[in-house]
Order: sequence, then structure tokens, then C-alpha cells
Amino acid sequence: MSLLEAAKSVRERAYAPYSNFKVGAAIRSIEGNTHLGCNVENVAYPEGTCAEAGAIAAMIAAGDTGIAEVTVIADSPAPVPPCGGCRQKLKEFAQGDVMVTMATTRGATLSMTVAELLPGAFGAGHMEGT
Repeated sequence: MSLLEAAKSVRERAYAPYSNFKVGAAIRSIEGNTHLGCNVENVAYPEGTCAEAGAIAAMIAAGDTGIAEVTVIADSPAPVPPCGGCRQKLKEFAQGDVMVTMATTRGATLSMTVAELLPGAFGAGHMEGT
């Protein structure tokens, strides 16, 4: 199953009763395994969980150590990039050249590297490039 198909599948299980904005994410780890996540909303909006964060948590729980590729899908007119927090989480577990594909249920896609999504990312105790 492709990452796009996997992300589409898990998106259907998202829990988004407040926004009705369902998101699915699929990560292929550097170990070659696929890990899935979907958004889970809570009435206290900031307490929800993004799809990307869920997929990363599943990857870590499975014992894998890094991200090789990411696909995220949402029902929107244009591809939606990961939020700032998820960009930082992706950077924590992926090299800058790792590709992130953002897709819509309508067939549009946009691909960018982690470095393009998060220039000036924080590293372990410092800003990269300083």
C-alpha cells in the first residue's frame, strides 16, 4: 500500500466532531515500516492531537528511530502544510532532505522537504546554522 493510500485510509478514522476537518498521515520510517496517525480533536482545541504527531508517536512506540518519507492528506481545496509544532516534530526525526507530500482528497498534491517546511529549525539546544 502506498503512503497516500495509507494516509487516505487512516484519515477516515479521524475524530474531528468540532471542525469536521479530518487529516490522515502516513510515515515511512528509515527502517522501512509504515506508521499511521489521524487527528483527534478535543473540545479544548489546543488539547487535540495532529495526524503527524500521532504517526510519529506510533513510529516511536513501534521502536523505529527516524523518518524517511511523509504523506499527509486533508479534505481541502489546496494542500495543507503541517502546523508549526508538527514541522518541528518532523524535523526532530527526519533529515532536512526528507520529502513531505501534502495531498487533498480532491487529487492536488504539493511536495516539500522538511528543510523547506521549517527553515531555521531548532536543534539540540541551538538554532541550526548559528
